[in-house]
Amino acid sequence: MNEQQSTPQPNLPEAKPEASYNNASASSYYSSAPDGTAPLRRRQRLLTVLLLLVIIGLVAQWWISRNELRDLRSEVAQRLQSGDNSSNELKGVLKSVQENTKELQSKVSVLDSKQAESQSQQLALEQMYQDLNKNRDDWALSEIEEVLSTADQQLELAGNVQGALIALQNADKSLSRSDKPQFIAIRRAIARDIDRLKALPTVDIAGIAVRLDSAIGQIDNMPLLVDEKPVESASEPKQQPRAVPPQAKPAKVANGKTAKGKTDEAPAEPSAWSQWLAGAQDKWQSMSTEMWAELRQLVRIREVQTPEAILLSPGQAYFVRENLKLRLLNARLALLSRNEFAFRNDLSAAQDSIAKYFDTRAKQVQTTQALLKQVQGSNLAIQMPTLAESLNAVRNYKARH
Repeated sequence: MNEQQSTPQPNLPEAKPEASYNNASASSYYSSAPDGTAPLRRRQRLLTVLLLLVIIGLVAQWWISRNELRDLRSEVAQRLQSGDNSSNELKGVLKSVQENTKELQSKVSVLDSKQAESQSQQLALEQMYQDLNKNRDDWALSEIEEVLSTADQQLELAGNVQGALIALQNADKSLSRSDKPQFIAIRRAIARDIDRLKALPTVDIAGIAVRLDSAIGQIDNMPLLVDEKPVESASEPKQQPRAVPPQAKPAKVANGKTAKGKTDEAPAEPSAWSQWLAGAQDKWQSMSTEMWAELRQLVRIREVQTPEAILLSPGQAYFVRENLKLRLLNARLALLSRNEFAFRNDLSAAQDSIAKYFDTRAKQVQTTQALLKQVQGSNLAIQMPTLAESLNAVRNYKARH
């Protein structure tokens, strides 16, 4: 037994013959198997592979479908969200469209009302145009009547002869354009009124107004009674200094002969005393004349019927001149308006003021007084005719037709 235990164990490679035996037996077994089982097994393997491929395809298809369905869901969710946003925007747009529609409807209603109003106005204008076309003569006569009535009022109130003439001539021209025999009576009446106006005497209103303006311009230079400066009187001429006659000189004598060649005796020369006496007399006369002139300048005696004119202060003197200017300006306005009563009253008051407060001995004052008297002598009392005949002819024609 000890020997058996000490015998070495066989190595593993030595067991190969047994494995080879098993392989050989297996191969011999398979080789000994019948021929119909091998294709069947190959078919089973092929089916198994096909089944695995189908399962793998199905799994892949499921995975792909799952991913596509997830993407589709996310896309659908996004589209639903964008659809909600678009729906909200659409609601806002729809609301604004509704508001705009209401506003447009209100504007359309306003336009409809205005259109209806314009249509009514157009109808009224058409009716008026038709009336004017039908009654053009009546319209022309109404216009002529209005113009003649205005010209008649100006002629009566302001004496505007030129304006009345222009109105009558324009009315005659307007009637002559129509060239209708029915207007002959009216044109005859207008022609008679034109002849009456042309026969009126002319009044130089512009010349009288210029004279009044000249008198107004001289007021500031006219001296007052209260002025201390002596004025040059228009009635008293200046005293010219008396000329001293030259003394006769003796003729020159040449060799005791005169210019005729005859010998005459030389005149006796005046004595020194007579010469001194003549010189003293001349000096005394010149001195006395100067002294008298100075005394006349120092003491002046004037007779004034209105003592208050001497007591005017400088401020009152200014207002006296301004009041005189206002009087003359009022007279000028009365002249332009043909108000003879006011014209003559203002001129009389201006002349009284000049005689009361101004120095009537001065040339400027006398010139202004003469100018005002000349203006006051102008005749403004002209009986102005009326245009009643022309107006009655127009009114009678309108009443008959």
